[in-house]
Amino acid sequence: MTTFAALQLVLFFALLLLSTKPLGAHMARVFEGERTFLHRALGCLERGAYRALGVDPTEEMKWTAYSTALLLFSLVSVLFSYAALRLQGLLPLNPQHFGAEQMPPDLAFNTSVSFMTNTNWQSYSPEVTLSHFSNMVGLSIHNWASAAVGLSIAVAVTRGFSRRSTDGIGNFWADCVRGTIYVFLPLSLLGAVVFLACGVPQSFDAYRAVTTVEGAQQTLALGPVASQEIIKQLGTNGGGFFNANSAHPFENPSPVSNFFTLLLIWCIPAAVTHTFGRMVKNTKQGWALFGAMAALAVVGAVICTSAEQAGTSHLRQAHIQTAATAHQPGGNMEGKEVRFGIAGSALFATVTTGASCGAVNSMHDSFTPIGGLVPLFNMLTGEVVFGGVGAGLYGMLMFAVLAVFIAGLMVGRTPEYVGKKIEKFEVQMAMLATLVLAASVLGGAALSSTLDLPKDGLWAALNTWPGSAYGGVDTVYGGTTGNLNNTGPHGFSEIFYAYASATANNGSAFAGITANTPWYNATLGLAMLVGRFLMIVPLLAMAGALAQKGHVPASSGTFPTDNATFSGLLIGVVLIVGALTYFPGLALGPIVEHFQMSSHVTH
Repeated sequence: MTTFAALQLVLFFALLLLSTKPLGAHMARVFEGERTFLHRALGCLERGAYRALGVDPTEEMKWTAYSTALLLFSLVSVLFSYAALRLQGLLPLNPQHFGAEQMPPDLAFNTSVSFMTNTNWQSYSPEVTLSHFSNMVGLSIHNWASAAVGLSIAVAVTRGFSRRSTDGIGNFWADCVRGTIYVFLPLSLLGAVVFLACGVPQSFDAYRAVTTVEGAQQTLALGPVASQEIIKQLGTNGGGFFNANSAHPFENPSPVSNFFTLLLIWCIPAAVTHTFGRMVKNTKQGWALFGAMAALAVVGAVICTSAEQAGTSHLRQAHIQTAATAHQPGGNMEGKEVRFGIAGSALFATVTTGASCGAVNSMHDSFTPIGGLVPLFNMLTGEVVFGGVGAGLYGMLMFAVLAVFIAGLMVGRTPEYVGKKIEKFEVQMAMLATLVLAASVLGGAALSSTLDLPKDGLWAALNTWPGSAYGGVDTVYGGTTGNLNNTGPHGFSEIFYAYASATANNGSAFAGITANTPWYNATLGLAMLVGRFLMIVPLLAMAGALAQKGHVPASSGTFPTDNATFSGLLIGVVLIVGALTYFPGLALGPIVEHFQMSSHVTH
């Protein structure tokens, strides 16, 4: 790593650490129902929301009721978004007159599911597809709602560890309202002002035709960018207003906005570890989780940045013949913005794939094999490298349950974590969530890399569905035929990355793959649903079981879980589970591609 890249990494983690304790303590007070300095100004919004919803915030829910409320809320919201996308031609705030032809049924399904699950996978170019209404109401509302849901689930799982001998794990509606009003709203208002100061536009005007310096005509897409950008990053959503996402100068104008964006993405996921420590009455537990996440993050950032700064061996070897250096001159700048450089791009890729944030400021498809492996592996871990808002914490708690179970086997004692015995049911739920995610990623990638769908019959009928924009029966959809810009291991990486991103609810794309087809829209949409709900529901069931248990006092035989030793064990479990589960896929993709590059094989 260069000196600049190292200093940027140190500064980033220093500021992240400084924000973790105060923000985490604030969220603990909010979700424990205590008054904060924001209640005087925003309390009326909270009370109004409860009246509008017709709920009693003091009413406790069992895990089954909590899960039911979550599923019903998600179902209604996805149907609302699907209708808004399909009917955008009849709705207001549509100066470009986009209609249903821009959003055929399968794409509308994929998009509405994507935003509802906090994935924000975009198989379309937003500036030539979506009206302002579709962006602001149909989709951006999910940037708030899905983030609030994720944070609420993390708090509910935390209550499972903190409460004793009770059936209740909180109130879903109260948790979502409090998270939205007292966490996301004030931070978004302040952050939007910062983005405006950085040059991010906020407008309801129609697109503007301008004349360039060379005299050519160009159309500039405008819209309410700043208001979407702030919650996109703060809520770890990642869906861009523009197709180029955070590489676009209107979304991410400068290195200052780029660095600010990185802090936004991880500030809540990092702080929620301290929230966990406060709620279980042992802040060291939270710092142990923070330490494990930070260690994984630093190693990933160093590997990714070093690989990109070294460049490809083909160009490096050519340069070695004329100069005594082991690096490609300038490093691998392919697919990267010069205003961010390699250090800003590699750190951005590491942060966004560590979180469930699909924002990109460079094309991962253009990374070196090892540089591209890091963001891919971040997602395959279940995105616990701080992770998404709430999702990172409950994902890491899933691994914590497995870690203490393994430790219990080693010392011959019933495993315990934060004063709760970890028994058969809790381990089963943690393993169920782990295996379901693996089945979705590996199964989807296997099918799509081996299955060529027929050009006639039912699939042809789907391709010629009214309003379809997929070219009819002359194109084969699904599999590797006609969908990839690359063949061989790099092409497989594109497919593997797509299903990892969808299942991990990340939403970033490796690029190089034509995903806007009926096959990918349908299967990736299903992968998003699996990754969201078949992970959340088992963990809520685990929380419900834990909440019913009493507290077990620590003894001389208790394995401590609030120190660096446990953080190291937790890191080992994350890496071993990831390596054992996904190594075949990684070996077929980036690993073999790295050896091909080292051997100067170009096909």
